[in-house]
Amino acid sequence: MSGPATVTGQGVVVTGAGHGIGAALAEAFAAEGARVVVNDLDAEAAREVAERIGGVAVPGDAAGAEGVAELITAARRALGSIDLYCANAGIATSGGADADPAAWERSWEVNVLAHVRASQLLLPDWLERGRGRFLATVSAAGLLTMLGSAPYAVTKHGALAYAEWLAATYRHRGIRVHALCPQGVRTRMLDGTGDLGKVLLAPTAIEPAEVAEATLKAIAEERFLILPHPEVADYYAARATTPDRWIDGMNKLQQAIEHQRPDAAH
Repeated sequence: MSGPATVTGQGVVVTGAGHGIGAALAEAFAAEGARVVVNDLDAEAAREVAERIGGVAVPGDAAGAEGVAELITAARRALGSIDLYCANAGIATSGGADADPAAWERSWEVNVLAHVRASQLLLPDWLERGRGRFLATVSAAGLLTMLGSAPYAVTKHGALAYAEWLAATYRHRGIRVHALCPQGVRTRMLDGTGDLGKVLLAPTAIEPAEVAEATLKAIAEERFLILPHPEVADYYAARATTPDRWIDGMNKLQQAIEHQRPDAAH
């Protein structure tokens, strides 16, 4: 009988790894003995993290078709093969139904299509080898929603749906997929949410290192859904079993936000 899954000795790529959750994942994987490629648009941050963990920095775009292809080619050159790909890079834009079309397009590009493009290039090799692992950083917003940001909520649902599809389609062929769904995490992204983040996320926010720890545990246990905030499971169950009650509760939160910020409804 085989033991728990491990990243020791494996070739790992982490996108968006210059800061926050991505940096914490890269550090945790390296500490477990993985060989890590650190990717980020912020080239200096990518190099700093790579130097700190003994990894390889491959700065650049991890969303566009050309950028994804360049990243995977460079990562294979550095690692020999990619055993675990962490589609962690993401963006959060504010706005509702009236959000700028460019915000919608960029959100789809980074939060969803980046995952699709990477898997398209990774799957042929993984299926031939009979093994491979894909980690999608989704967010609790993909299970629930995110008030104040329609593009983020919708595209994170898309990221979860794609991860589920990959798992359901290829699990029997040795492909393992994980959906990482934290709630508030003390990162620059949380800081950028302003008053909305303070109301919804800050009170229960955790450190990026706690997210990385939960991720390693989930990989060892071969769990699809990674919930660094365990209470999210209860929210998800309530959403599924009593949807109207759940929406009423979310709407009350929306009203509370609008009471504090009269412009929040627009």
